Formats: sequence, structure tokens, C-alpha cells
Amino acid sequence: MTSETRNLNAAKYPLGFAQHDHSTCMSDALAAADARCAEDGLRFTPVRRKVLEILLQDHCALGAYTILDRLREDGFGSQPPIAYRALDFLVTNGLAHKIERLNAFIACANTNHSHTPAFMICRLCDAVAEELSSSARSALREVARATGFKIERTIIEAEGICPSCINKTDS
Repeated sequence: MTSETRNLNAAKYPLGFAQHDHSTCMSDALAAADARCAEDGLRFTPVRRKVLEILLQDHCALGAYTILDRLREDGFGSQPPIAYRALDFLVTNGLAHKIERLNAFIACANTNHSHTPAFMICRLCDAVAEELSSSARSALREVARATGFKIERTIIEAEGICPSCINKTDS
């Protein structure tokens, strides 16, 4: 695949489904996390950073025990609270999201601002793509306002088949 095709693919598909320079993707995301934590006065400990690195390795959601296994392999300990505390920090500070359907976590693709993402989850390979959901959120907010309901938290998860798996089934 040429770099031009790769760039068109990245523009066409959300990050979790796009072919892209993943090493640059990871280093940019870690640099953004470092900057954000420094700016907000947050302690980005080695364990927290390593958990974010693990989440950035693939654009698939990972369960806490998978993350714990990878932490153990890298010498960070083997007690579940280690992974759960780091994940809680990352989610609380907008550096990761919990994918409810999979009971798993994924690195946030848009750490520069507060947002309510929508997740597209491939039912075949568990790849997850994050997109901003402003139009869906606006529609839901209007319905809630009309009924007098106060939304406290919104999670939008759609299940389907990613472009890569569609291409495999079409072959």
C-alpha cells in the first residue's frame, strides 16, 4: 500500500479501522498524554504510562486481566489493583474509555478536549473505532429535554463489522 493510499484510508475510516503509521500514532498519543498530565498537574506514573502504552499497541479494547498480564511481563507487578488503579486514572482523566459491551478499555483517540465519543465495535475481531458523537448527543439531549430527563452520562456503542473484516469476507 502506498503512503498516498494509506493517507486516503486514514481519512476515510476512523482511527481504529484505518491503516496508518502506528508508531507515530503511539508516540503522538503518549506525548499528548505527557503534556496533558503536566498541564493539569496530574501524576503520570510509570505504571499509568505503561498501561496507556499497552492500550495504544492495538486499536482493540483490552480487559483488565489482559492488561495485568502484560504489566506482569514487563515487571510491573501482578496484583489486580495495579491495573484497575491505572485504568481508573486514565478513564477519569480522559486518556482512555471503558467499552461497556466488551467490559474492556481502549485509549482515547481525542485527548485534546472533553467529548462524548461513539464507539464502533467489530463483532468479528473486536477492533474499536472512536468517533465524536456530537449529532447523536444533540438529538438525545433534545429528547431528554422534551421529557424532563437529565442525562448524566452517555455511552454510544454500535456493533457491526469493520472494513478489514468486510474485505476478508468479500475475498
